[in-house]
Amino acid sequence: MEMENKSYYEDKIRAIDAKVEAIKIAFSPMTFQAIRALIELGLLQKISDAGDKGISIKELSEASGISEYGVGVLVEMALGMGVVKINSTSDEEADGKSGLGKLVLGKIGWFLLEDDCTRVNFNFTNDICYKGAFNLIDSVKKGKPEGLKNFGDKWTTVYEALSTLPEREKKSWFEFDHFYSDVAFPEALPIVYAKKPKNLFDIGGNTAKWAITSCKYDPDVHVTIVDLPGQTAVAEKNAKDAGFADRISFVSGNVLDSETKLPAGANAVWMSQFLDCFSLHQITKILTKIYNSVDENCDIFVMEPLWDMQKYEGESYALQATSLYFTCIANGNSKMYRYGELVEAIEKAGFQLVTAHHNLGSNFYSILNFRKK
Repeated sequence: MEMENKSYYEDKIRAIDAKVEAIKIAFSPMTFQAIRALIELGLLQKISDAGDKGISIKELSEASGISEYGVGVLVEMALGMGVVKINSTSDEEADGKSGLGKLVLGKIGWFLLEDDCTRVNFNFTNDICYKGAFNLIDSVKKGKPEGLKNFGDKWTTVYEALSTLPEREKKSWFEFDHFYSDVAFPEALPIVYAKKPKNLFDIGGNTAKWAITSCKYDPDVHVTIVDLPGQTAVAEKNAKDAGFADRISFVSGNVLDSETKLPAGANAVWMSQFLDCFSLHQITKILTKIYNSVDENCDIFVMEPLWDMQKYEGESYALQATSLYFTCIANGNSKMYRYGELVEAIEKAGFQLVTAHHNLGSNFYSILNFRKK
């Protein structure tokens, strides 16, 4: 299937513009941290609050307690990035003849402050990925998440470490994870429950958000969550707190381990943003285990954001970047997949694609429905 974004096939950028983009890449770690400083020091919000009138470097310094020098270097970088602009219509000089002028928030700055998708991605990159990205070369060479050692040396994947991450890092990880799946739930529910499955297995059920949402949507469904012991412990508490302890049960274990057995009796199997945590070979292995536990009437639903099926370039870019997180932090061998390669890996286990639903939710998820051949 040919990708919709023709820029993957064409190189029509002017040389001078290509050089600008290359320079941006060269300095990107510094520029990222400059924006982080502007946000965490409250400077970007103060520029936003000043509205169309704008605010000077001197005024920002006085309001924040940061030196004019410190404010100045951050703001000048933000100007270069288009995050802030100078109010050219103001008759007021900023700080004398050498003043830069009154600063106003640019469109890019607005997205950094107000857009949930950008905020979640930014915090996730800073708190989970930034330090570990320095180990990307070793991760690619060894096939192991070498950047994970920034959180300790006890784990082979990030999923084992989740329950023990510092609170800020844990918050950023779960906000990222939930943002990219939860927004598609309203459109996913009618698809999954169209045939009224009585027993649904939620593999990789995480904190039980889908299971709880399912129980609220369909009063007759029973959900079995399959996940790692640390995750099922959290999910069990959440299910109990939501009042569904009698309708949500648990199988604790690593689905890749031969010791972890999947019970029979599922009318539907649900995997939301789960298979991207595994290599293509492992995906086939997991689906083979599922194949051996279900009958020909069981529907297999896979919900994933596929980077070649996105509506906008920014969403594809974010998913391509997320693949690097999997490489150097999460597990060292998985990524955000293309439509064709994911379908092929699942069909190798003996399933066939029945229906594909694309562009679900604001994050443009896909739900792939498989059955036994």
